[in-house]
Amino acid sequence: MIQIEQTTYTTQDGNTVIVLTPAGRLDITTAWQFRLKLQECISKLSRHVVVNLGQVNFIDSSGLTSLVAGMRDADKVKGSFRICNVHPEAKLVFEVTMMDTVFEIFETEDEALEGVPRSIAS
Repeated sequence: MIQIEQTTYTTQDGNTVIVLTPAGRLDITTAWQFRLKLQECISKLSRHVVVNLGQVNFIDSSGLTSLVAGMRDADKVKGSFRICNVHPEAKLVFEVTMMDTVFEIFETEDEALEGVPRSIAS
């Protein structure tokens, strides 16, 4: 079981952005739960999602796969998918797999939220 905190923000131009903050390990035992949460948020709440990984100290290929799937879901609905505050121990996984070049990764949640409106496709 993975704990996932969910927060809703509204940007200055009126877009709703969901921030998900999972805590613990994002691995083969928890990635499916996180994947379902991402799907639910993108399909029912907002096409714009920020994932704050500050409390995820371990991520494996299953965790990365759930993030890629979330990014694809957001792309399908012309939304945005951003990652922020990557825990130092998890950052290495992104770098080694070169996923840091695939995702939009921001240092802070505020930076990720500010960036969301600019990527919206009209």
